[in-house]
Amino acid sequence: MTSSSNHTNLRDIWYTMIGIPGLEDAHTWISIPICSMYIVAVIGNTLLLFLIFTEHSLREPMYLFLSMLALADIFLSTVTTPKMLAIFWFQNGGISFGSCVSQMFFLHFIFVVESAILLAMAFDRYVAICYPLRYTTVLTPSVIGKMGIASVIRSFFICLPLVFLVYRLTYCGKNLIRHSYCEHMGIARLACDSIKVNIYYGVIVLFSTCLDVVLIIISYAFILCTVFRIPSEDARLKALGTCGSHVCVILLFYTPAFFSFFAHRFGGHNIPLHVHILLANLYVVVPPSLNPIIYGIKTKQIKEKFIQVFSLSKKFC
Repeated sequence: MTSSSNHTNLRDIWYTMIGIPGLEDAHTWISIPICSMYIVAVIGNTLLLFLIFTEHSLREPMYLFLSMLALADIFLSTVTTPKMLAIFWFQNGGISFGSCVSQMFFLHFIFVVESAILLAMAFDRYVAICYPLRYTTVLTPSVIGKMGIASVIRSFFICLPLVFLVYRLTYCGKNLIRHSYCEHMGIARLACDSIKVNIYYGVIVLFSTCLDVVLIIISYAFILCTVFRIPSEDARLKALGTCGSHVCVILLFYTPAFFSFFAHRFGGHNIPLHVHILLANLYVVVPPSLNPIIYGIKTKQIKEKFIQVFSLSKKFC
């Protein structure tokens, strides 16, 4: 098959996603917690956005970054979960090549954006704790907006080559995707020619997020050095308390992602495929559903505003 005919026929390719291989009989039961977490993610993050943009007391840099994270969480879960539930409930796993590639792009794009936002939030905590007097002059709304735009542009240019890398491949009729959503290597493995370039570029994409993790660790190293120089124990605990929510979200975001990657690369024969896919499915709903809960519990200002909203809703009811 020539390259030109390959690209012409790509429009006609349809894939069938089978969900979680080996657990087809349990799809209905698995869909219950996934659907519940998706609803919590959408409602929780939407409420968080509403509070941040309607309450003037929540216009600080930390909350503006949190609003970016909430928006990214809504997109991350919405890109994958509706189709996932369609597979679980109606066995509707059919998807065109173009739609599959679009889902793949937005999935990886949002992942890289969210990683950049977590790095920006680490920088926010670094400035707030290490240079508190310069906090509002360093992190102005203009600077925060530019950081958000830079996160999106960086992610776009990192993830756009993935689209070209899957379009350049020759496909020979394999159309069964053993997953609940489309991701880069899942599509590439359906090709009948070499995918070494795809593998190498996948590692480069991972490296970009690893670089974010390294910079986050460096930020927190400086933060800890500053905190342990504070003479008052109460002041130290208060400073560390402002970082608690962010650290929880970081662990929730990166731990399953890196576990999945390294398990695929080095432990693929020891860990059953259905475990890989189940973890991948949970990854797109668990962090987005827990992030607003973590910030709602651990952040005093947000907790108070949540309580006010629920108190008002009870009065109207």
